[in-house]
Amino acid sequence: MPNSATQDSARTKKKIVLAYSGGLDTSIIIPWLKENYDCEVIAMVGDVGQGDDIDAVVAKAYATGASKVVVEDMREEFLTGYVFPALKAGAVYEHKYLLGTSLARPVIAKHQVEVALRESAEAVAHGCTGKGNDQVRFELTYQALAPELQVIAPWRDWTLKSREDCLDYAEAHGIAVAASREKIHSRDKNLWHLSHEGGELEDANHAPFDSTWQMSRSPQDAPDREETVEIGFEAGVPISVGGMKLNPVSLVELLNEIGGRNAIGRIDLVENRFVGIKSRGCYETPGGTLLVAAHRELEALTLDREVAHFKQSIALKYAEMVYYGFWFTPLREALDAFVASTQQKVTGSVKLGLYKGNVTVLGRTSPYSLYRTDLSSFTMDSSYDQKDAAGFIRILGLPLRSQALATRLEDAKEKEAGQGVAS
Repeated sequence: MPNSATQDSARTKKKIVLAYSGGLDTSIIIPWLKENYDCEVIAMVGDVGQGDDIDAVVAKAYATGASKVVVEDMREEFLTGYVFPALKAGAVYEHKYLLGTSLARPVIAKHQVEVALRESAEAVAHGCTGKGNDQVRFELTYQALAPELQVIAPWRDWTLKSREDCLDYAEAHGIAVAASREKIHSRDKNLWHLSHEGGELEDANHAPFDSTWQMSRSPQDAPDREETVEIGFEAGVPISVGGMKLNPVSLVELLNEIGGRNAIGRIDLVENRFVGIKSRGCYETPGGTLLVAAHRELEALTLDREVAHFKQSIALKYAEMVYYGFWFTPLREALDAFVASTQQKVTGSVKLGLYKGNVTVLGRTSPYSLYRTDLSSFTMDSSYDQKDAAGFIRILGLPLRSQALATRLEDAKEKEAGQGVAS
């Protein structure tokens, strides 16, 4: 039985809540924190749909020295509170990236802060590198929600410089990890996507190995016939697949399965990190790619032209803010309010055709459609008088005609002045 001095020491030890995944980095961080801070480490495991054996992750955290493990199921909150708002905003970073990792970080950090406050912890820790975006995403969330918490970022403090160094540390401490010197990819998976970095991908001119992809088939291995899928939306939020209403988690999981088997959602991207470094990553977002395509088509059917065009600029800003880690900010909340107002009538369904990595729109319908056959048809009727177009174009062209006349007068004066000099 421990004596009173031992008990007093345990009570006075600093508590640190670590965002724990059980991967290479966080697996070695628990013993490192204990060695360097003489602290109690509470591992917070966030389930955002990464598909891990949570029981195994919990057991591993305890085996490597965690005093407590807290599991938080964030799957539905991740989709409804983060992914779907970004979907409604049309947020895509640098033309390709659907922000899978970027959207997961703020919800994980939010729960981590909540655990730290419940456990009366003094600090929070993460396993993000000093070169990446994730350190910014985590720490901006900490500052927004609990600025009093100390932040510990081992990658910025320890002497380890590479994933190989981390493997050496794990081996020296008897920690089993899935990564190896032959299988060195850094991966991040959640309900929305799977990312791949490192290994052969560090050479921007090197094609990814076939084995790198895990969530989707290659186009060569996809079915030789088109598969159709119909996605239903209500106020911009996906609610059904093939006419069957589903909860958010089941809906995304089903679309991941459908898109994945048809080679949908693979991208290879050289992106601009927030810290100023260009990096190369490969991403798989099969279900998300289908949802983005369908949502865009439904917006094209239901949004007023000026709203649709202005919203494109909002989408770029929204994507940039998510990527940079500015989720818990007044501006993001204000943009959400604008986006929500644009989505009130984005209700209906879109039918897509999927074939070997390609997505084709086969149809779209909405009770709030602004598309009118009588107006768009080449057949003339009373709903549109073509003669009106002449006046419309002439008024639009008034500034152009004024500019042209002014230019002619200036040219004439210059020509006249030139002739005077010549004489």
